[in-house]
Amino acid sequence: MVGLTHPGGPRAPAIVHDEPMLRFMPVGDSMTIGSAGEHTWRYRLWRHLCGTYGGPFTFVGPRETLYDQRAGAPTSLAYAEPGFPRGHLAGWGEGWMHMAPLIGEAVRAHRADVLLVSLGLIDLGFYTNAEQTDENVRAFVARAREARPRIRMVLLPVIPNVRAASDAPFAEQVDRFNDLLAKTVADLDEARSPLLLASLPEEWDIHTDTYDGTHPNASGEHRIAGAFAGAMWEAWGVGRPYED
Repeated sequence: MVGLTHPGGPRAPAIVHDEPMLRFMPVGDSMTIGSAGEHTWRYRLWRHLCGTYGGPFTFVGPRETLYDQRAGAPTSLAYAEPGFPRGHLAGWGEGWMHMAPLIGEAVRAHRADVLLVSLGLIDLGFYTNAEQTDENVRAFVARAREARPRIRMVLLPVIPNVRAASDAPFAEQVDRFNDLLAKTVADLDEARSPLLLASLPEEWDIHTDTYDGTHPNASGEHRIAGAFAGAMWEAWGVGRPYED
């Protein structure tokens, strides 16, 4: 088994996994799958870890494509920089309710050690209220652990988008869900399979970090990658603080 600790001593239980290579699985919606021609935050985080992690790692998942907005389907491999491990479990228009039934098999098949999850905007916008969405979070966690009992998860709160700026009831649901998510992470966290709540991306601005009020541009990709990287560094000593 391989363990990861902070160079100055462990800050939390070290990541222990059975494989010589640490396997991260990005899980998310349109902000994670990205569109044709983009780098994606997945690429930005991979580049960061390449220079800071200090051990073998990869990104895994049952999907590799980007979303082709002209075709209206996830059929593109036209990454701005294709030379990185592109595995993921992300889909345009998918949320916690869609991923909960899929996560067990994905984790099992790809032997994921750490899930990097950014979900919830789609659920709250179209399918479920905050409480129902939180129930799907709990189902997701349970199924991931059934497949791999020592899996770790980093969960990103919902980033308020342009709709939240003008739709007060929707903004209230986003805030309510983020509060519930924090409680769920605290409730379900355990030493064998830690849950980590990342902070919202620092200084996020829908006018400068997105191209349409929701989806990240290059600046937004860096900020989301930085949120995941910062959480793993501060809690588990993985990598280093993020720099663009």
